[in-house]
Amino acid sequence: MKFNKDVTSSRRKNRKRYFNAPSHIRRKFMSSPLSKELRTKHSVRSIPIRKDDEVQIVRGHLKSSTVSKVVSVYRKKYVIHIDRVTKDKANGQPVFIGIHPSNVVIHKLKLDNDRKKILEKKARAKIDKGKYTEEV
Repeated sequence: MKFNKDVTSSRRKNRKRYFNAPSHIRRKFMSSPLSKELRTKHSVRSIPIRKDDEVQIVRGHLKSSTVSKVVSVYRKKYVIHIDRVTKDKANGQPVFIGIHPSNVVIHKLKLDNDRKKILEKKARAKIDKGKYTEEV
């Protein structure tokens, strides 16, 4: 069911917007879910991923139980590079394997003032979104 008549449901147009999106919108697309502990602490489900966050790969053939640091966020290719997730080229040089942010879970956030404000804003919005009750 379509809720907003101004937003298209067309697969073709949605794919075009996804692959031609500018960097500031790609940042939002490249969000990752938080771990259960962080979710209860900050009352936020997901947040855009960032360079020094610590993540665990939970899906795909590279999934592991170890937590590693994000080395780079490659917005152009919609992937992140994670420490120690590499493969060797033919000449022996290691190269990072790109992983989509939806396949990881953030276990430790790199918090600065801007990120704290984002978390507070998202938590406030979640509190305001309760069930509708009629006030008398």
